[in-house]
Amino acid sequence: MRKIYFLGLSLIMLTSCTVTKNTTSVSKETYWQQHVDYTMDVDVDVNKYQYKGKQTLAYTNNSPDDLDKVFYHLYFNAFQPGSQMDVRSLNIKDPDRRVRDRISKLQPDEIGYIKVNSLKQNGVAVSHETVGTILEVQLNKPIKSGETVTLEMNFDAQVPVQIRRSGRNNKEGVALSMAQWYPKLAEYDFQGWHTPPYISREFQGVWGDFDVTIHIDKNYTVGGSGNLQNPQEVGHGYQDELKELKLPKGDKLTWHFKAPNVHDFMWAADPAYIHDVLKMENGIDLHFLYKENLAAEYLKNWKDLQPKVAELMTYYSKHVGQYPYKQYSVIQGGDGGMEYAMSTLITGKRKFGSLFGVTAHEMAHTWFQFLLASNESLHPWMDEGFTTYISNKAENEILKENKENPHAGSYKGYRAIVAKGYEESLSTHADRYNTNWAYSTASYSKGNIFLSQLEYVIGKENVANGLKKYFTDFSFKHPTPNDIKRSMEKTSKLDLGWYLNEWTETTHTIDYGVKSVDNKTITLERIGQMPMPMDVEVTYVDGTLESFNIPLEMMRGNKPTTATILKDWGWAMPTYSFTTSKAVKSVAIDKSGLMADINLDNNILEVK
Repeated sequence: MRKIYFLGLSLIMLTSCTVTKNTTSVSKETYWQQHVDYTMDVDVDVNKYQYKGKQTLAYTNNSPDDLDKVFYHLYFNAFQPGSQMDVRSLNIKDPDRRVRDRISKLQPDEIGYIKVNSLKQNGVAVSHETVGTILEVQLNKPIKSGETVTLEMNFDAQVPVQIRRSGRNNKEGVALSMAQWYPKLAEYDFQGWHTPPYISREFQGVWGDFDVTIHIDKNYTVGGSGNLQNPQEVGHGYQDELKELKLPKGDKLTWHFKAPNVHDFMWAADPAYIHDVLKMENGIDLHFLYKENLAAEYLKNWKDLQPKVAELMTYYSKHVGQYPYKQYSVIQGGDGGMEYAMSTLITGKRKFGSLFGVTAHEMAHTWFQFLLASNESLHPWMDEGFTTYISNKAENEILKENKENPHAGSYKGYRAIVAKGYEESLSTHADRYNTNWAYSTASYSKGNIFLSQLEYVIGKENVANGLKKYFTDFSFKHPTPNDIKRSMEKTSKLDLGWYLNEWTETTHTIDYGVKSVDNKTITLERIGQMPMPMDVEVTYVDGTLESFNIPLEMMRGNKPTTATILKDWGWAMPTYSFTTSKAVKSVAIDKSGLMADINLDNNILEVK
């Protein structure tokens, strides 16, 4: 039986989780990834919204290359008039309503910045230059393959007014939503350095351990990524459990966190946070931090949310892979909903359905991007789309919605943008879509359909097993589109290269129709450019039904099915005919609705 402990104005007291570092566990001939361990100490001035930081990195170069440069992301620099994020928002056809022209109007004490004052490589100063949101560093000596170096940095920073993801004093009054707040080493992989300027989209990071110390006003409660190391020094609700408190004198408390084997670290702080803990039977603690001055209906929603989050944790662990850490935090803050390591920031003034839905989505990101750390900038559909897929299924089951197709909204959104001619390929970089509409539809809707439509192509059980294999093979790594394709191929024993190419690298559409019925001969036609296998249901004149499956020749096989298997359809052939045993009354293509056919009007033919 689960127990819920309400520890008002407290924070996380947890044992460190045991997660194996994934640095050189796979041979360099097949896979490698970099590793970095962060040690950071920051002193926060809550009145000026500024902080001073010290950062020490132990950077291990697991690549086969010697590196003569490194790069850091300085995300807060985007929140300045004239930044690329500002200019992009002023010029895009459909700007994010949270951004619009707000950056252009920021005053000097409202902007964000990270200023690097000094940087040393193994104790010796190195040359560096800030270019927008990127710090370019010319090393004194190359970091040789297999070598670990120490990079030490001092920096000053200012928290911007809350505009996008990070910031101070959001619309619900949360003081500090601290995401993308530190100089973050850029990723170097088989494609080279990933140093896109911060425009508004997603992130990528290097796997490693984080050791973070935060000095902040003693009236503030802090939560976020990682496990609190010094509850005896900060108190806040643990007085009944601790025999001795060692509260320091002065105006500030020191919060010390460690987060093992993650690729980002977020924290939030407010003087009015309530902190509740739900302790799950499997040893995972769920933490909820939200403002005590919320209206009664919202406070109730935050209480009601907690056992449902436990159900989400169980669902995702069962259907994707076991959550490997010892805590997860749901924190009021930010400007909507955004996922981070072991935590999420969400706005809290919501109806219960909205609060649960956003939490379900952001929590699912723990699996799709934080454990399966795909490159969100290059492949946002692997992040947002897969998260949408699994969270839709979780909501449908946990809330007992009983939807026949919980992904129907994604299909509707996809068909709408195709009809208007605004669709762009999923291979487009996240920052380079012509419209936010095209980005959102591609990443969330079409990315979701990638998996839901695969249920039609290879069968639901194969997709379910494929997701588990994907997690087993690529968690704590940086998987690519080919990796999800291979996981699905290995479980289904079917070739899917055509599917990956057509759905993610083109804007080819699916449109099949029932062309004609001549007594017992049925002719189907492929009108769209994207080929698919066909599920066909025939109703005979005598009232009986028969189901047929027409494999796509390129698949080299067919999905598990009880339907009658017909001869393969070669993709280049515009039509396909087969003969039934009895007179036909009607023919229907894809009764499941999982195929993203853009024209459903020609999918059913009634014989007159």
